[in-house]
Amino acid sequence: MRTEDIEYHADGVRMVGQYVVDDGKPGRRAGVLVCHEGPGLADHTKKIAARLAGLGYAAFAMDYHGDGKPLPDPSQTMARLQPWMADPTGIRTRALAALDVLRAQNEVDPAHLAAIGYCFGGTTALEIARSGADVKAVVGFHSGLATARPQDAANIKAKVLVCIGADDPIIPPEQRLAFEKEMKSAAIDWRLQVYGGAGHSFTNPAADSRGMKGFFYHEATDRRSWNAMIELFGETLN
Repeated sequence: MRTEDIEYHADGVRMVGQYVVDDGKPGRRAGVLVCHEGPGLADHTKKIAARLAGLGYAAFAMDYHGDGKPLPDPSQTMARLQPWMADPTGIRTRALAALDVLRAQNEVDPAHLAAIGYCFGGTTALEIARSGADVKAVVGFHSGLATARPQDAANIKAKVLVCIGADDPIIPPEQRLAFEKEMKSAAIDWRLQVYGGAGHSFTNPAADSRGMKGFFYHEATDRRSWNAMIELFGETLN
């Protein structure tokens, strides 16, 4: 398994993402862009990229804050994300630049790309789809579903999967309903899976240590949502 930090620039910022690929597998293979949680590129995202590489994909854990590091102060997270919630142009620019990095790797089949993300990274993956990017699948785990440009769902080429905890305090039922309306209006292939007993950050074992109400790891939902993603990849990438 080869792990390589790749520097690239987007939106006037120096980014550093991590690329993981199994050099023992011959030929090109599908590529998966992995978009990190709101605080920044951390071990959670890198481990997911490595896990995907172990399944035979080429994975690139993108950076959307800069320098490949999490934000130093958790209080900075919402200040960084709110402008992108109001106008997704900036996060789309950063994400599409990372997708170009993945597409350019020698081991990657550029005709078979997917984007997945966690927390605001899931929102980022959905914005990649709304931009009209040529990806086959998009998956959001405990991802924010709202967008300032719901009309852009008409641009989506990918099959869409979002996995949400029923008890997620920052993704209320009305946000899920608005997302359903958005997807239906675009007449695309989409699915929304809601998991009982799960809150926010259900894929991240470190979530409990944050001490935030409604943020906790949920092993069963982590496993089930991962399997749902693998099923979608079987339809779209293999």
